[in-house]
Amino acid sequence: MALTQPRITPIPEVEWDDETRALLNPLRRDGRVYNIFATLARHPQLLKRWLVFAGHILGKSSLPDREREIVILRMGWLCRAEYEFGHHITIGKQAGLSDVDINRIKEGPDAEGLDPFEALLIRAVDELNSNTLIADSTWDAISHRYSTEQLLDLLFTAGQYKMVSMVLNSAGVQLEEGFDGFRNEA
Repeated sequence: MALTQPRITPIPEVEWDDETRALLNPLRRDGRVYNIFATLARHPQLLKRWLVFAGHILGKSSLPDREREIVILRMGWLCRAEYEFGHHITIGKQAGLSDVDINRIKEGPDAEGLDPFEALLIRAVDELNSNTLIADSTWDAISHRYSTEQLLDLLFTAGQYKMVSMVLNSAGVQLEEGFDGFRNEA
């Protein structure tokens, strides 16, 4: 069950020291710092190092944006990480995903109407989540299209968002207003 209150509260701006300010000010979006960053700022050295890795996954990965977001959304859904899922609905739509696409991602690799390659990506995430291993048949099919670099980015993207989902869920990071998350779920 999702936590309705944070176990680790985001650090309020009035408590920011110079190091925290230097870390968080560049992360402002629409005048605010998202709860994930303000929570992780409770451990500035961790946040600083994590931002480098997360920055690669989100902004410098060799995966096409749409495919990266399919992987992230599926992992967020499987982990029941409402915070991550909610933020990546927005990012996914910027990458070309529609509401129909997002519903198919939630349904899984056998959802009707899924692009065959996108179904493979969803299947790979499901396998990584449940077995920590992509099955040979799934790997072979994906590797016909993806380079070695892309295969590694696929693995690290799924792993990064599994880890982040565990942190968000366990720390009780709350989804900000303006993001859907699971609230509109039927």
